[in-house]
Amino acid sequence: MLKAAFLPLFCFFMFIFAKILASMSWSATSAMGVLYWLYWIVVIFIMARVVLRNRDTVKTLAWIMVFIFMPFLGLALYFFFGRDTRKKKMAGKRLLSQIKQHSTLKVDGCAKGDIQPEYQSLATFFENASSASLLSFENAEVISDTHLFAERLFEIISSAKDHIHLQFYIIEDDEFGRRLRDALVEKAKQGVEVRLIYDSVGCWRVGSDFFESMRYAGIYVESFLKVFFPLFSNRVNYRNHRKIVVADGEVGLVGGCNIADRYLKGINGAGWRDTMLMLKGVAVNGLQASFLIDWYFANRTLISGKKYFPVSEGNRKSFVQVVTSNPVGDVRSISAGYVKMLSQAKGYVYLQTPYFMPDESFLLALKNASMSGVDVRLMIPEHSDSVIADYAAMSYLGTLFSAGVKVYLYRGGVLHSKTVVCDDYLSSIGSTNLDFRSFFYNFEVSAFVYDKGVAQNVKECFLKDLQQCRQLTLNEYRQRSFFKRCAESFIKLFSPLL
Repeated sequence: MLKAAFLPLFCFFMFIFAKILASMSWSATSAMGVLYWLYWIVVIFIMARVVLRNRDTVKTLAWIMVFIFMPFLGLALYFFFGRDTRKKKMAGKRLLSQIKQHSTLKVDGCAKGDIQPEYQSLATFFENASSASLLSFENAEVISDTHLFAERLFEIISSAKDHIHLQFYIIEDDEFGRRLRDALVEKAKQGVEVRLIYDSVGCWRVGSDFFESMRYAGIYVESFLKVFFPLFSNRVNYRNHRKIVVADGEVGLVGGCNIADRYLKGINGAGWRDTMLMLKGVAVNGLQASFLIDWYFANRTLISGKKYFPVSEGNRKSFVQVVTSNPVGDVRSISAGYVKMLSQAKGYVYLQTPYFMPDESFLLALKNASMSGVDVRLMIPEHSDSVIADYAAMSYLGTLFSAGVKVYLYRGGVLHSKTVVCDDYLSSIGSTNLDFRSFFYNFEVSAFVYDKGVAQNVKECFLKDLQQCRQLTLNEYRQRSFFKRCAESFIKLFSPLL
């Protein structure tokens, strides 16, 4: 079997071999024919490798379709996005387990008996799958307006006295980004420790001067899985999509917002709809642990100490688990948690996501919950910031109608909110989209909150957003043009790779 490590070298020799043949007495047609057959020899070896991994059947078929319909280009795509050798090196289980086992990053949780009995097994699952302790919080605010998010963000930064930790997938060098930079520089001058993690691919258009100016001012800045040539590296496939802010270990933010003007001003006149959660109390320790683990991953420096994990009693009535997921291992904690949540639901489950390209287990859980009498409502944007994602999402909706799932298309702007609320008690706010990339490839974080007040707020936001939606009916869905249905079905074949 051809080892993936030798694939670039093998392809190079294939090219040279074809050039040599072309320079000889062979005709150009004959040389291209030899190259064509060599390509298929390589592809057959790779197909065998993909199948023998016993990975998800849908993803396996998607790669086979890429090889068949995109000759040569498919081979390049597999090299950059399909191999997991980098993943094993950059996000190995041993590295993550060593960090999590460090005593100073262990967070003492509450007894699971403090939450409603029907959710204790879910809490146990998150604890085992993601080392997510059950933590109490003193106060929580659901932020459904991006301008309010910016206001809270700068309030948190302004009030910080000891340290500020920030992590975003995207930080643009625009008005919002420069305002954040200036605020952090000012705090660094005051002697506050400031650490910032940004994703290398999410910020690949941002000039180095933007981040260097922060480093020069004394801010510790690290990129996650640095990529020097984003279009020519398979590091592109495993991105840190988390959005976390922590100040003094006492207050934190988590959710779907990045740092860019479009999150405040929208796109092409369409507003931006997103959701963040602000927490105060012991629950912030969960966000802190997630950040410091990623900091060690990016910087190889383990930050520890009691000041990063201050002790607070909390109200012992409201609880949260900060659940992280990554592309390592067989368990995808967040997506599996959603499936478990759907299986336990009794009254309703309302979901918001900008991109809907789920795997079969999640799709089946949605249908099973609805057919069990649960009011399942899915809200997606009528038009997101990705036309391809919109086409792929539509291809998954047909099977939901027969199960009774209600689908709503948001028309009030760009819906980027990633929330789930269930039975007036359990809710989730985070960075996780309901798609293959978030479920299987990205580093994600979601706060699962066990609290009636937060659940009610998330529910109210959903119902308010319904006023700017139209319900997609089965009849309308069936009346889509033949061309559109063909395009959707074709794109769906590649949705595990998008």
